[in-house]
Amino acid sequence: MRALVTGATGFVGRYLVEALGQAGSEVLACGGPGDLDAFPIDLDDPSTLRAALDVARPDIVFHLAAQTFVPDSLAAPLATYRANVLGCANLTQAMREYAGGGARLPRLLFTSSAEVYGVQPPDRIPLIEQTAPNPANPYAASKAAAEMLLLGEARAYGMDVVIARAFNHIGPGQSDRFAVANFALQLARIAAGAEPVLYVGNLDAKRDFLDVRDVVRAYVALAEHGASGEIYNVASGAARPIREVLRELIIAAHVPVEVRDDPARMRPSDVPLFVGDNGKLRAATGWQPEIPFRRSIQDIYAAAVTTTAS
Repeated sequence: MRALVTGATGFVGRYLVEALGQAGSEVLACGGPGDLDAFPIDLDDPSTLRAALDVARPDIVFHLAAQTFVPDSLAAPLATYRANVLGCANLTQAMREYAGGGARLPRLLFTSSAEVYGVQPPDRIPLIEQTAPNPANPYAASKAAAEMLLLGEARAYGMDVVIARAFNHIGPGQSDRFAVANFALQLARIAAGAEPVLYVGNLDAKRDFLDVRDVVRAYVALAEHGASGEIYNVASGAARPIREVLRELIIAAHVPVEVRDDPARMRPSDVPLFVGDNGKLRAATGWQPEIPFRRSIQDIYAAAVTTTAS
């Protein structure tokens, strides 16, 4: 399989490129204009996307490049819409132009987000793909809009699109802007001698956490076996309170800490419960999670210790 990966130098992208390489795929890893470790693309410039397609000649395009941080979307919604919606439109335009030159139109695996579901009544939990989106922030709205754009282009132009709605993914190397990685880094610094105070946001929210290594296995499986025009939850199927995740990290760190609420870490539209039904993904691909939650936590903390020591 020949693959083109946008957002290849990001948290998930690095794992996906590695997984594809291990599977024997030829991969063109694409990053931002200033990224020296990848083929440069700009989601605002379709010509750079077309250039990447000409180089890669892909069977499959994995579109991961996006603005992914909810607080950033709240601070700068227009920039989020431009990257996540118009960037997606520019990519599909480049793909159509590429195929218009005589090449075969590649399949597109789009990484959406469970954030599109927003707040749902308890009787709709666990969430299934047929649940109507109810986005609660600009990031979620941008992903929902991009999904509709792609499904519309699939019907209008015959594009081969598969949409993966990923729930919360965690793992070594994630940015400490995200809660679990941030907790781990705070604990690693405390273990290294910092003040034993750990700052947190809403610990009562429940999330469907999945190891990033299982997430990218799901993406590869959907690229190979997902049905065109379909949406698939990428989820563990289990909800864990963030408080429990923090407890596991404290056990891994084995340090005494005082936990303090930080109002700056509270989201104004935080969804209390997110858990997805992964039955459609499992039926289509045979995928199932392989990495135990505790191993994920231990690996995340070990990576934070390494970062702190460097």
